[in-house]
Amino acid sequence: MSDAAGPGAPAASPYPMLRRKRRLWRRGRLPLRVRLIGVLAAIALAVGALLVQLFTAKPPVDPVLALRKASVALEAGNYHAAHDQALQAAAAAPRSGPAQMMLARTSLLLGQGVTAEAALDRALADGVPEVETLAARAEARWSLGNLAGAQEAVDRMPAQQDAAMMRAAAQVRAARADGATLRRMLQAVVARFPNDGRSWTDLGRSRFGAGDMLGASEAATRAAALAPADPAALTLQAEVVRARYGLAASLPWFEAALRRDAYYHPALIRYAATLGDSGRSSDALAATRRALVSEPGSPEAFYLQAVIAARAGRFALAEGVLEQTRGALSYRPAVVLLNGLLAYAQGRPQRAVRVWGRLVAMQPMNVAARRLLAAAQIATGDRPAALATLRPILSRADADGYALRLAAFAAPAGEGAGLIDRIAQAHVGEAAIFRPDRPLGDLAIAAETSPTDPTYALGVIRALASQGDRAGALAKAQALVRATPGAPAALLAYGDVLATIGRQAEALGPYARAADLTFDEPTMLRLVDGYGRAGRARDAAVALGLYLSQNPQSVPARRLLGRWQLVAGEWDAAIETLEGLRMQLGPDDVALLHDLALAYAGAGDGLVARRYGAVAYGLAPMNAAAADAYGVALAAAGETEGARQLFDKALALAPGNPVIAGHRAAL
Repeated sequence: MSDAAGPGAPAASPYPMLRRKRRLWRRGRLPLRVRLIGVLAAIALAVGALLVQLFTAKPPVDPVLALRKASVALEAGNYHAAHDQALQAAAAAPRSGPAQMMLARTSLLLGQGVTAEAALDRALADGVPEVETLAARAEARWSLGNLAGAQEAVDRMPAQQDAAMMRAAAQVRAARADGATLRRMLQAVVARFPNDGRSWTDLGRSRFGAGDMLGASEAATRAAALAPADPAALTLQAEVVRARYGLAASLPWFEAALRRDAYYHPALIRYAATLGDSGRSSDALAATRRALVSEPGSPEAFYLQAVIAARAGRFALAEGVLEQTRGALSYRPAVVLLNGLLAYAQGRPQRAVRVWGRLVAMQPMNVAARRLLAAAQIATGDRPAALATLRPILSRADADGYALRLAAFAAPAGEGAGLIDRIAQAHVGEAAIFRPDRPLGDLAIAAETSPTDPTYALGVIRALASQGDRAGALAKAQALVRATPGAPAALLAYGDVLATIGRQAEALGPYARAADLTFDEPTMLRLVDGYGRAGRARDAAVALGLYLSQNPQSVPARRLLGRWQLVAGEWDAAIETLEGLRMQLGPDDVALLHDLALAYAGAGDGLVARRYGAVAYGLAPMNAAAADAYGVALAAAGETEGARQLFDKALALAPGNPVIAGHRAAL
């Protein structure tokens, strides 16, 4: 039996389940207000997204405006800002020859040869005449080491060249010749274009590298006057001022360069080094970090950070940072020195021997390097090698006590007595010119091929003097001064020869002229010593004070000041100077402990004097000066009998010493 629908009833759906679902949907349908709110929210989100895009998206770059900004920034000396604007102009108008040329120019200023050459290619394709690209092309290829390509660009230059072409040609030709060729060609450039600051900067840097300080100073001053907004010119002036007058005097020039371009890498590196040498480690570290922003992975910045860490005693950190240079600076003696120091300080003397052995091979007349290498060789148990390393120092009358102690320790049993006697006498003979390790004939040939380079002539002078040919050495030194009147090295060599042959009063003249050109540590020490020998104590004090005002961290200068303060009876001042040195050098410096014992004894503090005197004597019991200082300290502490015994021992070690005899008599 089947059901039948009534009259007027709708026909039954053939899909009853679907009908049910529609009814369910109607029952769950959202109210109209809620739906309107949802629609309005979606519209609001879309509008918000559009506004965010409009306000955060960079507006289209106007290539003309960007190029104008690049020119303004370049004129103001802001290389990085000019480069950024040039990049924007070139990206916005890739077919713009002027934009590509500006990009090439600013890329070269930042040392980006690859970017520069790519921009030059695009400029040529966009119709820039080839002649306008040749100078930049040669410079870009030269910076990348592509000398053949650089020469090809130079060969295509017209006969009538502008300053940029002449500069580029000089750099390329000098790369195949020598520095003297570069200086000669750059001199021709500035003669023809006397108001071109870039040419003066290049000439000054070449002279500076060759040791012609007078010529470098002249060129740097001229460059800074012609281009007062150019960071390169200001950085060169800073370097010259640092060499001539000292660290403090150079800082304003570095800061002037960085005010023009806060991320100019060469200025940042040299500024950081100067700050570090001045004792401003935090400021130096900040400068290195900025340098790493300027040039990520900069080996120079990592090296300076390693130096800062090593000075703070954080040797593992320093080694890790130095490794980030990836060997890029391994040819620099200072980097080799630091590498060996880090290995030695962390108990790896074998590695220190390998590293410092390379340093001695690079600089065979470096006394400090020989002492370090010998200490490392002793630590590895290779005493014969240590003795061989020290032999050139031991043959000199002015051999220092540390080298003598190392040699005495390394010498076979029974053969170190003579060395111990030299240590006990505490007598240092007259300084002599270091004997070169190459035959005189080889040195003479090298000097003849480079007559204006003091480096080779100095070897000949040393060889002649060490062989007893004083007249020949003096004549060669005089000729070198005439050939390179602006080179401090030549003047120092002349003064050294005069001092060696006993004409010490005459040596003061060359030393003073050298100090006027470069007032560095070796020059200062020679000048102060010369004034002292001539009885001009006031001039010596002025020279030392001037040097310390510029180089407050100099250890030799502070040692000398402390010794003078002792002699003058300025006990408190001497204690302040010497304690500062002890904090820097550590507790094992016998000479420093000796001076501290005398200073505290003079100040009436026998207890502290006794402590320092005991340590000095314990480190060097056969040193007459150490025994004497301990005796003075005991006398100040009221221990008369102990002081008498020490004075007697000191006199036995150094018979007739008037200072020790005076202390003994005053007891």
